[in-house]
Amino acid sequence: MVAAAHLMPSDFEAKPFVKWVGGKRQLLPSITRLIPELGKNAVYHEPFVGGGAVFFHRQPRRAFLTDSNERLIRTYRGVKKDVEGVIRLLRSYPHEKRFYLEMRARDIDADDDVDVAAWFIYLNRTGYNGLYRVNSQNGFNVPFGDYKNPTICDPDNLRACSRALRGARIERRDFESVLGRAKRGDFVYFDPPYIPLTATSRFTDYTSEGFGDAAQVRLRDVALELKARGVSVLLSNSSAPRVYDLYAEDFDCVEVDARRSVNCKPNGRGRIPELLIR
Repeated sequence: MVAAAHLMPSDFEAKPFVKWVGGKRQLLPSITRLIPELGKNAVYHEPFVGGGAVFFHRQPRRAFLTDSNERLIRTYRGVKKDVEGVIRLLRSYPHEKRFYLEMRARDIDADDDVDVAAWFIYLNRTGYNGLYRVNSQNGFNVPFGDYKNPTICDPDNLRACSRALRGARIERRDFESVLGRAKRGDFVYFDPPYIPLTATSRFTDYTSEGFGDAAQVRLRDVALELKARGVSVLLSNSSAPRVYDLYAEDFDCVEVDARRSVNCKPNGRGRIPELLIR
């Protein structure tokens, strides 16, 4: 059973306009099969929007998109409100290492959302492996990607994404804030930072990324609270034993194979089992 008509993709195709580690484009068929049929007044919520692959595929008329990355959220806002301004800027940006380094060093946070969007997309498309990484001063520090001919500007897709975002509220929020928004009959998709698969990647190491074991437990508890309220919930995570432990009760876990090619570590690429949890 597919989702209700208001969550069906429209005639134009939109796909993520940024590369994102752990993006879900390849898993869309599996994810779509697990999205329940929703009523006409249902709202789609995605608290870890990232690249937004599921959102752009479903293109719901009403959505609430959040993320803790303020620059990413401002990029979405810029594309939504003035996509032509973003396109003009991107078309003017050359693919040169010197220019890349100048953009990387730019103090972008004081500029408007359109400038932030063009800055973010340019660095994402021309930086090494499409990574987003900052130092302790919040300075973007990913090296130049040295690609031959990267797609810096895709006007048709950016316009399609802008149209898809028309009915979305876009805010910087913590994932737990969804408890104040989601109502019975709504749908929430969580795609958090994953629990590491390998034994050498301890939770103490993962905490440096801002999402350690305590946050994973809070996420599980938020999902349980949403379920108790009659909200449909779907989560993605790794197939680590800890994930199975967290979701052993009151959830169904479906294992799927994902290919990870955007990863700074070669051994983090290739076919990797992941879980879809509902």
